[in-house]
Amino acid sequence: MRVAIIGAGLQAKRRAPIINDWPNAELTIITAKNKAEAEPLARKMGCEAGEGWEDVVTRPDIDIVLVCTPTHIHADVSIAAMQNGKHVLCEKPLTRTISEAEKMIAVAQQTGLTLKCGFNHRHHPAIWKAKQLFDQGDLGKPMFGRCNYGICGRPGYEKEWRADTNIVSGGQFMEQGIHAIDLFRWFLGDFKNVTGFTSTKYFDISPLEDNGFALLRTDSGVIASIHSSLTQWKNLFIFEVFGSDGYIRVEGLGGGYGNEKLFIGKRDFSAPFTEEVLEYRGDDRSWLDEWKEFVAAIQEKREPLGSGTDGLEAIKLVNAIYQAAQDGQTVTML
Repeated sequence: MRVAIIGAGLQAKRRAPIINDWPNAELTIITAKNKAEAEPLARKMGCEAGEGWEDVVTRPDIDIVLVCTPTHIHADVSIAAMQNGKHVLCEKPLTRTISEAEKMIAVAQQTGLTLKCGFNHRHHPAIWKAKQLFDQGDLGKPMFGRCNYGICGRPGYEKEWRADTNIVSGGQFMEQGIHAIDLFRWFLGDFKNVTGFTSTKYFDISPLEDNGFALLRTDSGVIASIHSSLTQWKNLFIFEVFGSDGYIRVEGLGGGYGNEKLFIGKRDFSAPFTEEVLEYRGDDRSWLDEWKEFVAAIQEKREPLGSGTDGLEAIKLVNAIYQAAQDGQTVTML
């Protein structure tokens, strides 16, 4: 498998070493808008450096394209790559708009190629173990979920491409909160009703939000609440699902979020409160495990975990939150 990475920023720096070390994979080229931006990482990885993306996606010696660019060209790069016979892993959010995502998925279906959205949070070990327990029925019937996910911004954020409405279609909910939305869809299923609020109180990025709050309800009445923040002055990740028989809580994601921990508790009205705690130390393995899943999906000719459709549905839910915040009403998903 010969791989091209389009974009040479943080995500490329996370993904390139994994590909470089993977058996039967060859990182062939890393490109950026300007070749000079790609050269340091390409030199470190021992591969070509390039400029732009148009020539790369047509190369016959490339089998897989990783799209690690700003959001506004996700659709163009991904569609062109698939039309030229390449499997695609595209960072989240999948695209800026629902129609762009639908076009990407249609091309994947027409070509029979694998399209994956970069939802690496599904592959954090504590999340993975929590999902196993949930699927085994250890929590009983699901009742509700909560997620607080925040980052301590940075000076000059308002000047970055993530704050440019010509490039992105949403603020903190689309940038980071979309991971929480995807996780709750994975655990609880599709949501029927959505409501929420957004605010911009610190960073000068309006009409984009630096904080978002949402409530999502499934057709069976299970409710998930999410707060996604760019002004969480100490980085925080807490993901919880409560069932009739017990609960799971994941804290931390490694790095600046602290060691990843899984808390497992059982309902007991009379005994002292007790929890089993699993702590996952060491480097963040989610990028490696997501790559493993992507490769396996290609080899097995199946939809990957965190598929293009998952990316589309997450965008639909973020847009519904924005609509609810604007109209002051609950949105019913179609």
